[in-house]
Amino acid sequence: MTTAEPLILGIESSCDETGIGIVRGTELLTNTVSSSMDEHVRFGGVIPEIASRAHLEAFVPTLQAALTDADVSLAEIDAIAVTAGPGLSGALMVGVSAAKALAVATGKPLYAINHLVAHVGVGLIGRPPAGGLPPALGALLVSGGHTEILRVVDIAGDVDLLGSTIDDAAGEAYDKTARILGLGYPGGPAIDRLAADGDPKAIRFPRGLSQPKYMGTAEVPGPHRYDWSFSGLKTAVARSVEQYEAAGLDVPVADIAASFQEAVVDIITAKAVLACTEHGITELLLGGGVAANRRLRELTQERCEAAGITLTVPPIPLCTDNGAMVAALGAQLVMSGRSPSGIAFGTDPSLPVTTVVLPKV
Repeated sequence: MTTAEPLILGIESSCDETGIGIVRGTELLTNTVSSSMDEHVRFGGVIPEIASRAHLEAFVPTLQAALTDADVSLAEIDAIAVTAGPGLSGALMVGVSAAKALAVATGKPLYAINHLVAHVGVGLIGRPPAGGLPPALGALLVSGGHTEILRVVDIAGDVDLLGSTIDDAAGEAYDKTARILGLGYPGGPAIDRLAADGDPKAIRFPRGLSQPKYMGTAEVPGPHRYDWSFSGLKTAVARSVEQYEAAGLDVPVADIAASFQEAVVDIITAKAVLACTEHGITELLLGGGVAANRRLRELTQERCEAAGITLTVPPIPLCTDNGAMVAALGAQLVMSGRSPSGIAFGTDPSLPVTTVVLPKV
C-alpha cells in the first residue's frame, strides 16, 4: 500500500446523503453525493427509515459514478474509510455494511472513522501532504446535528472537545424556527434568504448560556463557558409570533428571521473565538452544513480577523456531509501509520469526537 500519497475511498452515510469520495493524499479526485433530502421535505425533517432505504438504493450507482469520475478502479484503491458514527443508526449500518463488503471482496484495509473529525480532515484537501495541520488548530462544526468547538492537536488521534450545544444543534434550531414561521424544510437556507430582507436588530432574542453564572472568567471558568443552548431561542421566536397574532398584527417574518439568525451567529462566533483565544488556537476551520450560511461565514471571518485568527472555510460542497471528507481523514490516518479497524467493529450513533478511528476488535 502506498503510504506517502495513498489512494483512499471514503464512504459517508450518517444522515440523508450517500457520499463517495476519492482522494490521493490531499488531492481530491471526486466528491460524488446522492441526497435523499427531497424525500424528507414533506415530513419537515429526516425520517431515519427513509434515509436508510435511500442509502441502499443509491450506494452502488454512487460508487460507480465516483470511480468513473476519478478514473480509478477498486483494484487501485489503497484503503477504504467509512463513517462509523455519530449519526443515524440505520443509515450508518448501510454505509458500514457496504464498506465491509468492499473490504472483504478487495482485500483492502478498512478504517472506521469519526464523522465529526472528518469535517476537520476535509480542510486538508489541497494542502501539501507533508504540510499537515498547523500546530494550533481549532474547528468550529455547525450542522443540523452538532454544534461544537474543537482543539485539534493531532488529527490522527488527539482531538479535544472544548464546548458544544447542551440541547438543540444550530441547524436543528433553524429547522424548528422555519417551521414556526411557515417556511418549510430545510430551514437553514430558507431563513438565510429571508433574513437578507429583514432587520437583524428588530427583536433582541436571547443568547443562551451567556450570563455570568454560565460564563465565569478565564481564571475561574463557568460550567458552560464555551457551550451553547438554542432551545430557549426557539421558544422566544414562538412567543414572539404568538404575540403578533394575538394582537391582530401581521407577523414580520423577515425581521424575525433576521433577528433569530443574528442571535444564533452572534453567540456561536463569540464563544468560538473566546475558546480559541483562551486556548492559544491561531487557525480555525469552519465546517458542517450550517457553514454555508452567509451571515455565519461573514461574522466568523470578521471576528477571527479582529482576534488575529486565520479562518479556513472549505468550499460549500465540502462543508455538508460528503464522502470526500471521510476519504481525506482516511488518508491522514494511513499517512500517519495508524492501524486499520478490521471488519469486526460496529456502528456507534453517539461516537464521541475524541475517538478519531475505531481500533481493531
